[in-house]
Amino acid sequence: MGMTVEIQTLEKEDFHFEEALKTLRTNIQFSGPNVKAIMFTSAVPGEGKSQITFSEAMSLAALGRKVLLIDADIRKSVLVNRYQVKQEVGGLSEYLSGQKSLDEVLCRTTVKNLDVIFAGPYSPNPSELLAEPVFGRLLEEMRAEYDYILIDTPPMAGMTDGAIVARECDGAILVIESGAVSRRVEKRVKEQLEKSGCRILGAVLNKVDMKSNGYYGKYYGKYYGKEEHKESHRK
Repeated sequence: MGMTVEIQTLEKEDFHFEEALKTLRTNIQFSGPNVKAIMFTSAVPGEGKSQITFSEAMSLAALGRKVLLIDADIRKSVLVNRYQVKQEVGGLSEYLSGQKSLDEVLCRTTVKNLDVIFAGPYSPNPSELLAEPVFGRLLEEMRAEYDYILIDTPPMAGMTDGAIVARECDGAILVIESGAVSRRVEKRVKEQLEKSGCRILGAVLNKVDMKSNGYYGKYYGKYYGKEEHKESHRK
């Protein structure tokens, strides 16, 4: 394995957010032993997908699960800057293009039980890289090493990257910003996931104004055949 990187979370404590993460964590754990590689995606940028993915990875790691976070948002990664990684790190784009070995891009972090593969330098052809067989082989290999692999995936509206990643995953979670995207767009993304054959585990309704809309204090989306709703209170 490559270097150890220090992660600066800088997240403010938020009771509603933490409780929502714990509920999502429970739902993931009860999704079955064969659901290990889980993609987090959204319809459009700015819906809070990367923050939810990273925070949920930390939540699972805190429970003692061995977690790998893969940043597959090669087009517009935010993790290195958002979590103030000071070292120069290799990433997924370099591994998939054969420039670096797995050991050179797989990083330990200062968060116990959490390892990360960052996105790496911007690539002009991310869809082609993610479609390479090496990506599928990477996930197969990592399934044997980790309890969970959480994948931060590019937004799916207007791009094919997310659908390509979905083909290799066991489940998908759709992050939706409250009031930001039409149901028509959400439905189109849902249909893309279904066509890929990836099981939709549920949806996270993010950036909810708890004061103005009590309805969204309940869970949003369908989990495991039951009507449940999940919200994340972040402004």
